[in-house]
Amino acid sequence: MTSVGTGRPDVAVVGGGVIGLSVAWRCAQRGMSVTVYDPRPGSGASSVAAGMLAPVSEAYFGEPDLTALMVASAGLWPGFAAELAEHGDIGYRTDGTLVVALTADDLAAASRLWRYQASLGLPVTELSSGEMREAEPVLHPRIRRGARVEDHQADPRRLVAVLRTAAEAAGARVDPSPVASLSDVDAGTVVVAAGTGTARLTGLPVRPVKGQLLRLRAPDGAPGFRHVIRGYADGRRVYLVPRRDGEVVVGATEEERTDDLATAGAVLELLRAATDLVPELSEYELAEVCVGHRPGTPDNGPIVGRWRDGVVVAGGHYRHGILLAPVTADAVAELVATGQTPAVVAPFAPSRFSAAPKEEGES
Repeated sequence: MTSVGTGRPDVAVVGGGVIGLSVAWRCAQRGMSVTVYDPRPGSGASSVAAGMLAPVSEAYFGEPDLTALMVASAGLWPGFAAELAEHGDIGYRTDGTLVVALTADDLAAASRLWRYQASLGLPVTELSSGEMREAEPVLHPRIRRGARVEDHQADPRRLVAVLRTAAEAAGARVDPSPVASLSDVDAGTVVVAAGTGTARLTGLPVRPVKGQLLRLRAPDGAPGFRHVIRGYADGRRVYLVPRRDGEVVVGATEEERTDDLATAGAVLELLRAATDLVPELSEYELAEVCVGHRPGTPDNGPIVGRWRDGVVVAGGHYRHGILLAPVTADAVAELVATGQTPAVVAPFAPSRFSAAPKEEGES
């Protein structure tokens, strides 16, 4: 066996995004020797994510186990953020989220989802158009109605940097060596947290789902609103995430494509929907157009658990990687340390997609 790097760590984490670094941090805190393998940590989906922590507004029909996992992880986020605050600013904000509907058709679609979310016991407070504009005066007067939900946010780019600092402070090290095959890695346990690269390394059904988003800059140094705004605008869905440093993230498209091209059509649709909801955004600087690939799975749930002896998978988090980082990291660290899979992640085991995996080289 060829070993990437030097020495034999207790845990080798393949992938240095938010999930991989969170796993590395938690494992190192338990006293394990940990090496993270990634030539460019944080350069995958984490670098283009909006950072919404949205267990309520991302709760969709037919995904009860995923909703339960998101709610559980949201409950861990205050402590997770407080620990990380000792190492740097991750842009964690708890101002809440406003979900708004522009037209009657938009309101019909949104109301159906609000009723479902409320039926699960999730905190959804419907508001009139006047109440919405009282909360955020920048909203367009045409908005029909909305809801306030207790969804929060973090800044993924800051989060990656701080997680790396925290992991290294706990004793983990980052190795820039690329990993072409799991047979290249010699460790007590290998954790595959490689985003869309999980499919290449394991054969599990993780596919790239293209997303395009925009980064705007407020002309006066601070956005004119403080809540995350998620909206329905003439059938187009959009979200607006304000940062304290003056940035507003506008996103995001979802396309079953693998190219890295930013398209004029996507920019047009996002800006049209965004300015329909918050007209003042038309005066903001268009600072960056981002393209990334979310690691999607057939049932939209992550893949977390033992894949084969000595290999654990923590991938396929799709739209929810930032939100699910704390619960994934805790579950993987517990699994590696004790061999026990926490109940909250049990529905997301790799075995739901495959029979026992073949050893590498087996035909």
